[in-house]
Amino acid sequence: MQPVVTHSDPIAPVVFGVALLLTAALAGRFAARKLGQPTVLGELLMGVLLGNVLYYAGYDLMVILREGPKCAEMVWLALSGHGWGEAAVMVLGGDAGMAFIEIISRPGGSQYLQVSQAVDIFSRYGVIFLLFHVGLDTCVAELRQVGMNSLRVAVIGVLAPFALGLIVGWILTPGASHTQHLFLAATLGATSIGITARVLRDLRQTRAPEARIILGAAVMDDVLGLVMLAIVSGIVVTGSVSVTDTARTILLASMFIGGALLLGPHFLKFIIWVLRRLDVLEAKLFISFAFVMFLAWTANLAGLATIVGAFAAGLLMLDSQFRHWGDPHQHRYSIKELFAPIEAILVPIFFVLMGIQVKLEMFMDWQVIAMALALLAAAIAGKLISGLGLVGKGNRMAVGIGMLPRGEVGLVFASIGKTLNVIDAAMFSAVVLMVVVTTLATPPLLKLTLGQGTEDEETEAELTKRCQ
Repeated sequence: MQPVVTHSDPIAPVVFGVALLLTAALAGRFAARKLGQPTVLGELLMGVLLGNVLYYAGYDLMVILREGPKCAEMVWLALSGHGWGEAAVMVLGGDAGMAFIEIISRPGGSQYLQVSQAVDIFSRYGVIFLLFHVGLDTCVAELRQVGMNSLRVAVIGVLAPFALGLIVGWILTPGASHTQHLFLAATLGATSIGITARVLRDLRQTRAPEARIILGAAVMDDVLGLVMLAIVSGIVVTGSVSVTDTARTILLASMFIGGALLLGPHFLKFIIWVLRRLDVLEAKLFISFAFVMFLAWTANLAGLATIVGAFAAGLLMLDSQFRHWGDPHQHRYSIKELFAPIEAILVPIFFVLMGIQVKLEMFMDWQVIAMALALLAAAIAGKLISGLGLVGKGNRMAVGIGMLPRGEVGLVFASIGKTLNVIDAAMFSAVVLMVVVTTLATPPLLKLTLGQGTEDEETEAELTKRCQ
């Protein structure tokens, strides 16, 4: 029998799948801006809507995309010698596994796996560049000046939700592993500096004393949260909670962050000197991209999450390091502007995909609803308590509310837990509900406690000059 010859491009399904997610992201972003909400919220909710509506409408691609990292796990098991049916049942269970096999066994069914793997890779790159962007927005010079108030708020803002998360996990899921409780608690400790900064800018309060404390604490919270994520991830990978393994993970995290901050600038200086004959735009793009990938890969070698390396790269990459091409303030584009198109394409894919993986049918179980409400209470109480770190004059309630939104950082933590098979679908859905509510509640509550300011908005050039 002659083989069937087809002229279809094998990448066409991937192109369609990515275009579908980007279209959903665009619609969600437009709706969020119309309603005055952060764009990340619109992208996330559009993913929830798209995933569940098309799933119940019988669209097979959504069945595959909803399983997320489990698809990669099934592929790995199949390549390791297990049959596809056995691999699907091992990962998804009996009924879901057989339904999955039925879909990919149909003509063209294998293309859905292509789309799933491609979208997963794009979303992982999106997370890396998201944290790189957060690092670029972090002003290290000001971080050193915000004082003990921000440090106290940040420490309390990480430890209080972590402790409350552990308590909630132990009470509501006593049969779950300690690693699940630890990862869930670490996720509650996150704070979205991007959403907080956006709300403060909208209120014209970025230069208020409370705003400076909130932003400084949010930055420190990110650093502490990433270290905690590294520690918990290390415990998950090793499978133990021994003092020795925990100390080793803390040591590796400290060595990586310390080494990156101390040696990174010298390494960048050398690379820039070697490539000094490139055009300034080529140099900024190539060196920045290579540096982000290198630190992300190095962080993974050290047993940390790749986003830790991406965040460190953002902290270290400064336009002022490219003085060989003249005054950095006179350059046509900044590093942030050059990477804006990459972020604009890849990051929304991540948020829409996270929304697709929220299974609304999970909320038909009262235990999941109870978990979601308990997580929400712990998430809100833990951050409000952080306002007590403010010593002296100031609005402690406003500081606590400013630390409230989890946004993209909470989703990143939850997605890593899902990838490591520590957080299941029900828990992930509960975490997403917590992220949505805390993000929605922050703008009106912050406006109520801080009020509307009258200051002029700081330009990008002024911010860059002040930080460098």
